Amino acid sequence: MSDLDTDLLVTDRMAAVFAAYPDRTPLLVVDLDIVADQYTTLRRVLPTPTVFYAIKANPNDALLRLLVEMGSSFDVASTGEIRSCLDAGASVDSLSYGNTVKKRVEIAEAFALGVRTFAFDCVDELDKLIDLAPGSTVYCRLLSDGDGAAWPLSKKFGCTLERATHLLRHAHGAGLSVGVSFHVGSQQFDPNAWDRALADVAGLRAVLRDEGIELEGVNLGGGLPGLYIEDVPAPERYGEAIEAAISRHLGPVLPPQVLVEPGRFLVADAGVLRTEVVTVGTKSAVDEHRWVYLDVGVFTGLVETLDEAIRYRIVADDGTPYSELDHLGPVVLAGPTCDSADILYETSGYRLPLGLRSGDRLLLLSLGAYSTTYSTVGFNGFDPLEVEILPRSGT
Repeated sequence: MSDLDTDLLVTDRMAAVFAAYPDRTPLLVVDLDIVADQYTTLRRVLPTPTVFYAIKANPNDALLRLLVEMGSSFDVASTGEIRSCLDAGASVDSLSYGNTVKKRVEIAEAFALGVRTFAFDCVDELDKLIDLAPGSTVYCRLLSDGDGAAWPLSKKFGCTLERATHLLRHAHGAGLSVGVSFHVGSQQFDPNAWDRALADVAGLRAVLRDEGIELEGVNLGGGLPGLYIEDVPAPERYGEAIEAAISRHLGPVLPPQVLVEPGRFLVADAGVLRTEVVTVGTKSAVDEHRWVYLDVGVFTGLVETLDEAIRYRIVADDGTPYSELDHLGPVVLAGPTCDSADILYETSGYRLPLGLRSGDRLLLLSLGAYSTTYSTVGFNGFDPLEVEILPRSGT
């Protein structure tokens, strides 16, 4: 597990907010002390790469300002995210435009704002960058197998090594500096996943070097995990494995830039969501599974439950893990909307108290990433997910 104590994920400060607003549910509380601790841990265990926080995980203004103060750079996926980072005080040279799908007008706007680092994975995208972002550094994203991840991410993004070699030659010939990026999959359980990807990068680098082309940078992507149901190795294990892979495959002379793009790792465990049980029912007299409908669901912040990929820990309103209680039974968990897709967990084996009733409250842990910005803006008339941000202590 992380060196972040799981018993402290519901901090006293969070509990005080929940107590102060007993009628607000669903309510997400995000404690920036935990974000700061996670950032410090990451820099300690993974000192070589520059941290580019993937702001899509949680773009809250106060959170961005904290990370600017702590020295983070930022991975952005749109001109809107660029402006959010600049408004939070980030310098434009600390931004990497990591989305491989961009309109011409978006590239032009980013370049006009001063962004000089972009990602791509096809000829069409590269040609736009050659035309609209001259002199920039462009990272070609490679396909990755995603093995060991809860959520593989290399179907929509990336290209083969053969295609990347061709594209990087083309980019270099057009006067751009070149780099390579990859993503080993979100919520990656295997610390050695980066070793496999970096082995491919090393082979590609050798081919290009033989042609007089040097990689300006290597982007290790994201994938560092949050704390959900499954046990994960400690951050030290990830740091040791990734640092060793960097040295083995990119050393002894590293590219000028080595980047890592954590999102989930920095912010997931900083958020706790309080939800209320709306209805408890069964489908037949012999059905042992109770259907527990919550006032939060797929469309109100829990999109990552699709395919039950991210499985949140659920505890009692006072923070007590249900595993410590008796008289539990199997449940299917679903959200409140009038939509049959709004089912959270049906096959993951969740068990909740047999005495659970409408009006009871539950806490879902590690909701700081990919929640508020995934929330509805009005589907079925439900309000967006409410959030309270707790500033860093002492500020």
